[in-house]
Amino acid sequence: MFARLHLVIVFLLGLLALPAAAFETEANAAYVIDHNTGQVLLDLNADVPLPPASMSKLMTLNMVFEALEDGRLTLDTLLPVSQHAMDYGGSTMFLNTRDRVSVEDLILGVIVLSGNDATAVLAEALSPDGTEDGFAELMTQRARQLGMMNSTFRNSNGWPEPGHVMSARDLGILAERLITEFPQYYHYFNIREFAFDGRAPDNRFNRNPLLGLGIGADGLKTGHTQEAGYGLVGSAVQGNRRVTFVISGLGSAEARARESERIVNWAFRQFAEREVVTEGTEVAQAEVFLGQSATVGMAAAESVTMLLPALLDSEMEAEVIYSGPIQAPIVAGQELGELVIRVPDMEERRVPLLATQDVGTAGIRLRLRTAFEQVMQMVFGGGDPLAG
Repeated sequence: MFARLHLVIVFLLGLLALPAAAFETEANAAYVIDHNTGQVLLDLNADVPLPPASMSKLMTLNMVFEALEDGRLTLDTLLPVSQHAMDYGGSTMFLNTRDRVSVEDLILGVIVLSGNDATAVLAEALSPDGTEDGFAELMTQRARQLGMMNSTFRNSNGWPEPGHVMSARDLGILAERLITEFPQYYHYFNIREFAFDGRAPDNRFNRNPLLGLGIGADGLKTGHTQEAGYGLVGSAVQGNRRVTFVISGLGSAEARARESERIVNWAFRQFAEREVVTEGTEVAQAEVFLGQSATVGMAAAESVTMLLPALLDSEMEAEVIYSGPIQAPIVAGQELGELVIRVPDMEERRVPLLATQDVGTAGIRLRLRTAFEQVMQMVFGGGDPLAG
């Protein structure tokens, strides 16, 4: 027998909330995630591989941060500049082959100046064969290991090249990793200007349009090519919440700035963080077969905090699912089923449900009586054989 029990969350958890209005954007692709809960707030073409332009430099930075952590590099390590790196155009640190540049300066060159040359220097230092092509292959392999299945790299910096693509979701995964796994380096993303060796002083400002607006923005990376349009991987903190987002395919730097600020304001104003179920709270009773008790309580295995829309017109729904009746004996803490919590237009949450107490096996008289009733049910199809 497969049992299903539907519970309306207003009754179950004492909550009432309504869905926020859908966010309308000019971007070709967008992805917004709440850092604390992991809830996806916006998914627009998030799994479509697209040219990421300089936003793909975040993957090179991930590789550099990993190398710093395992000792292959230090912030003071001096790296040479190859002719290949020097030849890059576009955004640069204006490096030349006479330079020996520290890893820390190169990191700042990548983040603040979006230096294609700086990215290539770091790539060649970490490449298995000393080439940027070799590093790009390594980037792709590492991306797969990190669950970024729609990313393929042909270079280290997003220079336009056929087949060099990332999805908005992959960029979001990468941004969340940089924030969570490398907090010791994350402050670099919030640095607003860097003039390396006094070169090109007019080119020293961070291109992230959200820094300094007073909305809590502290990273991560812009991108722009003719093919990719204007994009941004951003993150902002307000109170105890952090939101990370990706937008791409905008038509201008002004549109990128406008859409980025709109997304941040929407994500913080239209949603509120709430605990919808507490660990150990009994949410339902399950039928027990041949037990000393006819039912057993089922309680949430963990507390669940969700980001809920601030206003509403429809109820959340919770569904308890278990296969029952459940055969005794049952041990307290035994997993019996799951609670599925659904909010309109958001990803559902599933929580294991555990037995709240032990239930022993019934005595011989009850087992015999149950067996007799089952036989009667089979023979007479559910009616009372002595009736009429």
